[in-house]
Amino acid sequence: MRAVDSHCHLERPEDVAATIERAKAAGVVHAVVIGQFREPGDFGSALEVARAAPEFLSPTMGIHPHDAAKATERDLETLAEICRRPNVVAVGEAGLDFYYDHSPRDVQATMFRRQCALAVALDKPLVVHVRDAHLRAHEIIRGQGVRRGVIHCFTGDLKDARRYLELGFYLSVSGILTYKRTEGLQEAVRFAPLEFLMVETDTPYLAPVPYRGRKNEPAYVTEVVKKLAELKGLPAEAVALATAQNSATLFGFKLPPPIGA
Repeated sequence: MRAVDSHCHLERPEDVAATIERAKAAGVVHAVVIGQFREPGDFGSALEVARAAPEFLSPTMGIHPHDAAKATERDLETLAEICRRPNVVAVGEAGLDFYYDHSPRDVQATMFRRQCALAVALDKPLVVHVRDAHLRAHEIIRGQGVRRGVIHCFTGDLKDARRYLELGFYLSVSGILTYKRTEGLQEAVRFAPLEFLMVETDTPYLAPVPYRGRKNEPAYVTEVVKKLAELKGLPAEAVALATAQNSATLFGFKLPPPIGA
């Protein structure tokens, strides 16, 4: 299997080498490590983590809706400076979270629009977080003219999937796909063309069955691949390769050649 984890959070540089070795042993050939603003002036350590293994990790950078109210104009300027770097493959994760509402909804929407505009200006894809706000997120993405991106940890239904696919967005599914009582999500995944699907872990969260309850890591993305393959009625190896190629196409990195090629 040759899989790509399209969305993970790795914030401890000292743990990266062992994490990557376990991922490689499981058949993972690349991962997208999500950079996140933390506090004014603090954008975490994702860039440092990615620098430690540039052949395996591609970084992004964004302001999560949970933290939207903390960000200043200077932080937005810093975000733009970071995202201009050639090795930073996307803007985000950015978006709306109307479930937790850690930031006021109008502030979330404003910050999301600003990051949509940044992605368009830089001609880079947008990584979108959305929870309990699919219609509003779709409206903002469409209104800002974003045409390249991914809805990470997609948990919507068939109607939501149709809307995002009509915008040309990819849908990335996580370990949630392996949980019980996800019929709506599974229906959406069966409908979505394989060429618009990705797989992710959202490490360290949402470990898939049979690892649910543990700290997640990129190696476990293969379980998401297996569930997606089951739903599609396709071999797991074919689904792994297709979703890996989708990630490489969107984020602009190269997949390593097969061993022995």
